[in-house]
Amino acid sequence: MRNPHDVLIKPIVTEKSSALMSEGKYSFKVDRAANKIEIKYAVETAFKVDVTDVRTMNMPGKVKRQGRTSGLTPEWKKAIVTLKPGQRLPIFDE
Repeated sequence: MRNPHDVLIKPIVTEKSSALMSEGKYSFKVDRAANKIEIKYAVETAFKVDVTDVRTMNMPGKVKRQGRTSGLTPEWKKAIVTLKPGQRLPIFDE
């Protein structure tokens, strides 16, 4: 298995993801090549919690303009991780 810090890039903190935290679901930006098994292992070893479900989605890049020049933001992968009832991640408790 890969190092958990290579799989998990950063947590996603938005209004929608904050609402999911009350249900025990946490969102992360993850490596595009990571699969659900690697993501589950990375969260369990990095935060010492039990993961019950992992959902992933590939997010497409968006067209951005600066003046008359247009470019594309990079594509990325998002994972929503569901924890065992009663467990929480300490990084989101602020």
